[in-house]
Amino acid sequence: MISIEEIHHKKDFLQFIKFPNELYKDNPYYVPAIIKEELTALIKEENPVYNNAKAAFYLAKKDNKVVGRVAAIINHIEVEEQQKPKVRFGWLDMIDDIEVTKSLLNTVIEFGKKHQLEYIEGPVGFSQMDKAGMLTKGFEELNTMITWYNAPYYAEHLKTLGYEDGATWVEYKIQIPESIRPKVVKVSEIIKKRYGLRLLRFKNSKEIIPHVNKMFELINKTYSSLQTYVPIQQYQIDHYKKKYIPFINPKYITCVTNSEGKIVAFSIIMPSFSKALQKANGKLFPFGFYHILKAQRKNDTAAFYLIGVDPEYQNKGVVALIFKEMNVVFLANGITKVETNPELIENKAIQALWKDYDSIQHKQRQTFKKYF
Repeated sequence: MISIEEIHHKKDFLQFIKFPNELYKDNPYYVPAIIKEELTALIKEENPVYNNAKAAFYLAKKDNKVVGRVAAIINHIEVEEQQKPKVRFGWLDMIDDIEVTKSLLNTVIEFGKKHQLEYIEGPVGFSQMDKAGMLTKGFEELNTMITWYNAPYYAEHLKTLGYEDGATWVEYKIQIPESIRPKVVKVSEIIKKRYGLRLLRFKNSKEIIPHVNKMFELINKTYSSLQTYVPIQQYQIDHYKKKYIPFINPKYITCVTNSEGKIVAFSIIMPSFSKALQKANGKLFPFGFYHILKAQRKNDTAAFYLIGVDPEYQNKGVVALIFKEMNVVFLANGITKVETNPELIENKAIQALWKDYDSIQHKQRQTFKKYF
């Protein structure tokens, strides 16, 4: 018999967070999340996203053993301002038992009905800055810190239960050339002169802080037309500024400004922490920080975390400036390959950024939705 229990206490949230670690303990592609970071994200008192969201968290148990988990989420901006009567589901993990999957998702549906909503979609988090999408291609690729990992049977369960395809994201692996291509150098110089652009680089985290709000404004402008986008709120920006900026290596951030000093493009790239997080196994102490700091200093792989380009400049070659500068950083730091973050499949402007590089689409993920 399967029972679904809503959780409220810290010890239950720890079970919720640790469940996939047990489920995928022998899987070499799974990357555990930092337990403390997950707690901060899920607990209402810790995450300001609850200013515009409501959530409930559930564990599925069978024979008194945890066999699944799920979060039911309502983003009030999405529902009330964008008029999308949707209940989100996220943090979905379960054993290969379709009855467990059905019970978990039906619980989310009941949560949605209780709040007069009309359909369910996921997996997604609270907002645009959270993980999103169920893996449908790339099960034998190492996961990243900004995405969920899942086994192939997840999507099979949802299709069997009558869920339809929602949004689709693609991810690319880019091989970094051993030298900066003359074409990239030439184009970047032409673009700089033609549009009066200049590069803005940072020596330390403190220099970044005054520009973070403008970067997120540009993110909102870059992605506002896409189907799943919910604008990032100022309180979220303040939260992410405090949470992530101290961990970002400033030399991996590039900004492009116009003649008026306005940021028109930027990228935030980080050394890959996937292998370090596997070694940390969800814990920063006693050795987790050591593995993460080591990955910051010595790594052959980097990950695009955020990239924003003002729509006015997307077709003007401005990204050539970013890639030229990042090439310099990559070559100086032994980076030979870069992974992109998930990009919506219809976002051709962003995908076009990789067209001049040796790249392959190595992962794909999507949401599933169903009307009640």
